[in-house]
Amino acid sequence: MAHTKVIVFDSNETLLDLAALDPHFTRAFGDANARDVWFKQLLQLFLTATVIDEYQPFDVLGDAALDIVAMQGGRELATTDRAAIHEALLALPVHADVRPALDQLRAAKLRLAVLTNSTETSAKAQMKHAGLTDYFDAILSADAVQRYKPAREAYAYAAAQLDVDVGEIRLVAAHGWDVAGALAAGGRAAFVARPGKALNPKGARPDIVGASMTAVAEQILERGA
Repeated sequence: MAHTKVIVFDSNETLLDLAALDPHFTRAFGDANARDVWFKQLLQLFLTATVIDEYQPFDVLGDAALDIVAMQGGRELATTDRAAIHEALLALPVHADVRPALDQLRAAKLRLAVLTNSTETSAKAQMKHAGLTDYFDAILSADAVQRYKPAREAYAYAAAQLDVDVGEIRLVAAHGWDVAGALAAGGRAAFVARPGKALNPKGARPDIVGASMTAVAEQILERGA
């Protein structure tokens, strides 16, 4: 496999902490687990959209997932609660281990980028609010090819935009499905085992797995990317 030239990060849950949404979801749905239910429903929707080739933007699917959670609970989502969730999604905090890891990788002169299923507009707003924009050479969205990760086209698009072969990128993510997609596309990957996240024990395993972003960054540097 070719030498890694760019480290590409997933955003939501990998760099940004969705737990900050919990108070909004608890207020809106009366359930402390509603945010997790919503995100799993969103995952189901975008995977379905990709498989059946009926693309809808991530923001649209996010709203649809909110409506589904409301219907499942026999509730009607208030307009103010929907707006609060939308606003909070663009203002997510960074996981505490992210900046130290990015500083390490930047100090080693590695190229860094973001590849997300969120729209480019949303992703750039998130990175700006989080103060992460300057770390990255590019902030890329699967929306550009209307094929959500883990579809191969998303990783190929990122590689093309970064002017490298797909085998020269290493994806860093806290989602097993994202890691699996990058590996299947011919890239490398690293898994951040955040609480509640796990790899498929029957699937391909990346050569880097760490309990934190800093642990992953250290392994990347040890391996020379």
